[in-house]
Amino acid sequence: MRPVLYSFRRCPYAMRARLAIASAGIEVELREVLLRDKPQEMLKASPKGTVPVLITETDVIDESRDIMDWALAQNDPENLRDMPAEGEEWIAEIEGPFKAALDRYKYGTRFPEADPVEERGKAAAILHQADASLRRRNWLYGARPTLADLATITFVRQFAMVDSGWFEAQDWPGIQAWLFRFLASYRFTDIMRKYPKWMPMDTPTIFPSGEKMHPVSGYR
Repeated sequence: MRPVLYSFRRCPYAMRARLAIASAGIEVELREVLLRDKPQEMLKASPKGTVPVLITETDVIDESRDIMDWALAQNDPENLRDMPAEGEEWIAEIEGPFKAALDRYKYGTRFPEADPVEERGKAAAILHQADASLRRRNWLYGARPTLADLATITFVRQFAMVDSGWFEAQDWPGIQAWLFRFLASYRFTDIMRKYPKWMPMDTPTIFPSGEKMHPVSGYR
């Protein structure tokens, strides 16, 4: 029995889970959901109602980082887990302070007490920490991506999309090239394919899609 992955295409948490699963080459049954119309099958498995949710033969995993770790613990052909210790610190900073500022910047009406421009500045200050090194190399810790890249870059994509003109006007060519490299990769194209909303009687959608997925060289 294949694991079942409930996912939403544009969610940065679900995106990074799909990235790890694709890298590991583990086949799952992908069930694309609409967040405004969550299927009861997903809510029964994970009542908190957020994506991604991975159902295996023995567990329900409903945190995206845990799904990444689950996939890469089984198979890590791209050596994503081979990164310096500060990679975990970077992930924690993006998941914590950066994401908090991003939410208050992107969803200003939900946080009337927050100043969106001030919150954007907080998030930008965190990104600036990595710009200098990314001017010298393609990925956070060298010539290839690691878990630190794939666990955080989907949130940077979300940040950039709030006001792309502002993002592109900033003096952080390392950050901009890092994000562009990811967005231009075959791997990003592969994990962002569009699927119809899942219905219980549908023929299962298998992800990744075997020979149609690009290999390790998918990161250009």
